[in-house]
Amino acid sequence: MSNRAAEEVDVVDVVVIGLGPGGEYVAGRLAEAGLAVVGVEAELVGGECPYWGCVPSKMMIRAGNLLAEARRVPGMAGAARVEPDWTPVAAPIRDEATDDWDDRVAAERLTGKGGRLVRGRGRLAGPGRVSVAAQSAGEAAREFTARRGVVLATGSRPQIPPVPGLAGAPYWTNREAVSAKEAPASLLVLGGGSIGVELAQVYARFGTRVTVVEALERLVPAEEPEAAELLAGILRKEGMELRTGARAAEVRHDGGEFTLVLADGTRLTGERLLVATGRRPDLGELGLETVGLDPAARALPVDGRMRAAPGLWGVGDMTGHGAFTHVAIHEAEIAVRDVLGRGGPDADYRALPRVTFTDPEIGAVGLTEEQARERGLRVRTALSRVPSSSRGWIHKAGNEGLVKLVEDADRGVLVGACSMGPMGGEVLYGLAVAVQAEVPVETLLHMIYAYPTFHRGVQDALMALRQRA
Repeated sequence: MSNRAAEEVDVVDVVVIGLGPGGEYVAGRLAEAGLAVVGVEAELVGGECPYWGCVPSKMMIRAGNLLAEARRVPGMAGAARVEPDWTPVAAPIRDEATDDWDDRVAAERLTGKGGRLVRGRGRLAGPGRVSVAAQSAGEAAREFTARRGVVLATGSRPQIPPVPGLAGAPYWTNREAVSAKEAPASLLVLGGGSIGVELAQVYARFGTRVTVVEALERLVPAEEPEAAELLAGILRKEGMELRTGARAAEVRHDGGEFTLVLADGTRLTGERLLVATGRRPDLGELGLETVGLDPAARALPVDGRMRAAPGLWGVGDMTGHGAFTHVAIHEAEIAVRDVLGRGGPDADYRALPRVTFTDPEIGAVGLTEEQARERGLRVRTALSRVPSSSRGWIHKAGNEGLVKLVEDADRGVLVGACSMGPMGGEVLYGLAVAVQAEVPVETLLHMIYAYPTFHRGVQDALMALRQRA
């Protein structure tokens, strides 16, 4: 090692590589606890969620939902005329949510807690050692030795399928879709999971002609088939073209338009192509081999305390427990406690909640019926429909939805649930508590449910569940 390189070696308590929601949380909490903490980030402090994910996409969804509600006025509250305008959607995303994709506020939040921010791409150089490549010519690489250890929190990136012609085309990911200054005339969406259908519905409501292509047989394939079927019907009513069980064979771009060729020879055209075929961690450039871990793994294996190896922790998308901000924060808190030598429960994913923010929302927690059966459980299920409930009848336009419960019949407790409908993600809360706490179904059945509310549909589903006992 040269003298110059040696001068760049710092000894600190903890190095956090990646400052998305989980990494920023870890770095900030440990700095507040008085540790010498260095946070390393190659892009924006805060990560995907505040700049290209959760926050701006939900602003877009809110705007689209307002248009949909206005279109529901006729026949219920008078007359309404709606003229979509993308400008008041794009401007707040740029000016309010992301500060024009400037992370100064987030960076100062970290340094204000006593942490140090180092810009660059970090990688392990051995146990407790991190190197940060120089950002530009003339800069020296940085090296750190962490007395307590290193926390990895480098998130995930879009998974781009190996479709011929795609790599060289100017396709969108969620980043371009969220930062677009105007809505395209037409949009092809490759992938019908949560990100794909959320963004597809938004753009369709702003007048974009949208076609969704999903390789599997249904949309949102990770969720209950009843929810997927209902959502597909709603999206078709809103004018979207849906192609499920359809595989992309080729992508062409002539400078002004995309052509997506399907395996059966069908040709679809659109001004823009959004690739939303999932996300995956990228462990290959983290130097995991220097600490005896597999850089080719699909996810970083961690234990219940988020330990990947002695003095090494992992949190967030890269652990493979779900690409959700709330999972990253849950894991980050556990890692903080472990670094500080504090007690507390291990990570617990049995009641992991997830919400697809379409209209209607699809809230889900725990196991689907299929997953429960795959685990060998004796499963009992029941379903109630929102339109048939009192609140659904009152709500009328836009009242589509359902509640589905998945019971472990041998133990008499819920192991999963789905709440789809207006505010489906909010109704999910009570179901998540029931799954997490393993509240007996008999106890849930004899609770008092406020009338008339959407969550009263849970009681209807519980009554149907007991009739099947």
